[in-house]
Amino acid sequence: MIGLSHYLLLAGILFSLSVAGIFLNRKNVILLLMCIELMLLAVNFNFIAFSRYLDDMAGQVFVFFILTVAAAEAAIGLAILVVLFRTRRSINVEELDTMRG
Repeated sequence: MIGLSHYLLLAGILFSLSVAGIFLNRKNVILLLMCIELMLLAVNFNFIAFSRYLDDMAGQVFVFFILTVAAAEAAIGLAILVVLFRTRRSINVEELDTMRG
């Protein structure tokens, strides 16, 4: 039988993988956005697991709002990346530190 601890372990593994991905990969913006999405997925696993464990719907409502914010973040982030790639011809994070205004 799969219990609460199994879901929490999976969420912990996903969260630590995403944190490691953020710290190890400092060059590609797309991979950084994917690691942030993976981090939000780990948080969603925790909300759903505790919501199911406590028989409370509040966690599932939070997941709905987190998914909405994550979708908006992905759309805006990818739009910004397209604009940056068109102007600079690179999505390297180290080359994007200078802002022109």
